[in-house]
Amino acid sequence: MSHEIVEKNSGLLAILIVLVISIGGLVEFVPLFGIKYTTEPIEGVHKYSALRLEGRDIYIREGCYNCHSQMIRPFRAETERYGHYSVAGESVYDHPFQWGSKRTGPDLARVGGRYSDAWHFAHLNNPRDVVPESNMPAYSWLTAKLDGSDTAAKMAAMNVVVGLTCPKCENYSDEEMANAKAEVEGKTEVQALVAYLQGLGTALR
Repeated sequence: MSHEIVEKNSGLLAILIVLVISIGGLVEFVPLFGIKYTTEPIEGVHKYSALRLEGRDIYIREGCYNCHSQMIRPFRAETERYGHYSVAGESVYDHPFQWGSKRTGPDLARVGGRYSDAWHFAHLNNPRDVVPESNMPAYSWLTAKLDGSDTAAKMAAMNVVVGLTCPKCENYSDEEMANAKAEVEGKTEVQALVAYLQGLGTALR
């Protein structure tokens, strides 16, 4: 009889569904905030440099995550191809994280250091110059120069966001934020993007 009351009252049913999902979500997610390996960086993982931070924003802006994941699953086929499976402590400085699930192109979680800067520049300019069978579009227009005018503001925002989720993570110092403009000014967007890619996954192999 009680089932009939709920099933015939769409408003009550909606409220109970939201309640059940909320309780389930709390049970699943809240404990993670107290587990060390999900809230602290692993050894070798550090905050992004000013140039890499700008490169990450270009990676997001260009929608690279639509075709490339940054999450290696703990399966033999995955680890043999890409390297060590992804762990939460690698992503503590990623807001938003770039795990993804779509793989039109290969996973990039361990791409840092696998190729030279020159290879990346050639690949981004015209992927088929280095991978003939590639269906990736060319990103030859990433020649605009960065002025660094808002890099310090991005660092300050990261301090706030990372500080809320990872108390033991590194923050950007006032000196780093003051020097940010000089670090990125005059660099091209493709240089920033390559700097970002070259740092991915270097703490774990």
